[in-house]
Amino acid sequence: MDKNIYLAQFYGKSQNYTQIPREWFTKYGVKRGLRNEDHTGVLVGLTRIADVVGYQRDEKGQKVDCDGILYYRGIDIRELAKVENYRGYLYEEASFLLLFGYLPTEDELNAFCKVLQNGYDLPDDFLEMNLLRLPGKNLMNKLQHALLTLYNYDPDPDNTDVYQTLRKGLNIMSKLPSIAVYAYMSKVHYYNRKSLVIHYPRKDYSTAENILSMLRPDSKFTPKEAQLLDLLLFLHADHGGGTNSTFTNIVVSSTDTDLYSSMASSVGALKGPRHGGANIRVSLMMEQVIDAIGIKATDEQIVDVIHQILNKKFKGCHDGLVYGFGHAVYTLSDPRAEIMRHYCGILAKEKGMTDIFRFYNRFEKLAMKTLKEEKGVNMCSNVDYYSGFAYNMLGIPRDLYTPLFVISRMVGWLAHNIEHKLYDNRIVRPAAKYVGDLMDYTPRKDR
Repeated sequence: MDKNIYLAQFYGKSQNYTQIPREWFTKYGVKRGLRNEDHTGVLVGLTRIADVVGYQRDEKGQKVDCDGILYYRGIDIRELAKVENYRGYLYEEASFLLLFGYLPTEDELNAFCKVLQNGYDLPDDFLEMNLLRLPGKNLMNKLQHALLTLYNYDPDPDNTDVYQTLRKGLNIMSKLPSIAVYAYMSKVHYYNRKSLVIHYPRKDYSTAENILSMLRPDSKFTPKEAQLLDLLLFLHADHGGGTNSTFTNIVVSSTDTDLYSSMASSVGALKGPRHGGANIRVSLMMEQVIDAIGIKATDEQIVDVIHQILNKKFKGCHDGLVYGFGHAVYTLSDPRAEIMRHYCGILAKEKGMTDIFRFYNRFEKLAMKTLKEEKGVNMCSNVDYYSGFAYNMLGIPRDLYTPLFVISRMVGWLAHNIEHKLYDNRIVRPAAKYVGDLMDYTPRKDR
């Protein structure tokens, strides 16, 4: 209880001087965040990296809902995610595409993966000094701390040259999986008194494989498990330049600050439950729903729970939001959720979780129908709805849900950071002078 009565009085009095009438935003044409009044997304900047399509405009300029499409460099992600195109490194392939603008050949993909794999190892003493001796209560805050600490291991951290930004960004991408997993291990060891298990990353593994290997005590996983996590990383890799965390990265980097500060800022934006943290809210909500009515509940029981959530009467859900539904751009469908639903169904059979998967399907359909009736607008399931279920099937702890989003989205932040540097009328030094050193780039380890 706050006993500072004077501070409370000052705060109460301040409300007379700080409130801004909502109608002023419409009157003066000012945006409230990254959404327009008609719930469409606000366009911020131009990009050739990713395009999000969730609605169209008719001849009168009115918004018309349509099925969602997400393009990575002009390629529909549904094409990239097809089983027949899978080469085992989908996230790395998407990273190459987002960064360089074209799909790599097999040799180019192998060379790119080698760059990432060579950067897997953390600097000397980094694990002990920054993760094991300084456990964090919240892993997202710990990721921010780790990113800012990596600055001290870089021999030239404030260099914002475009090519140097690429090198530094790839080095961060390489190390993030280890940092996230070790931060989790350190937390549960210190706060939950669990055994400390540390596995080092393997340079013959993909990003997805290494996460599973480092996280599990026996380091074992099945090909389908690795493929699902690879898919999750791929689907979260980018979502255009207008998402909160990407916009944050662009704004912060526009001051010509160092890349580590820009990335740490993006992590702070992604942490919020109305952005990356929504996957945890979905997982908690569905857990509470299943506890309350069971997976064999009738449609009527499910609809009743949805109404309780909307009316702020359901235990644990007091904000009136059905998490996992609705999006700033997508209307009829979110392509990421569509893809994830399909692959979750495949792994659910292997895991013996088909009944729970079917409940998710039923809840999804009934929620979309109920929200349409209640809100008068189409609110599709979004990427967060199935991601928590997927992580649960993979045995990934809830603490790591949003950090995994960070690992995925890092390449998108990097791609947009580079793109904005390129079209910001800066003098760009030719990459040719650096040819040969990208494969050998490692920050100094003497800190």
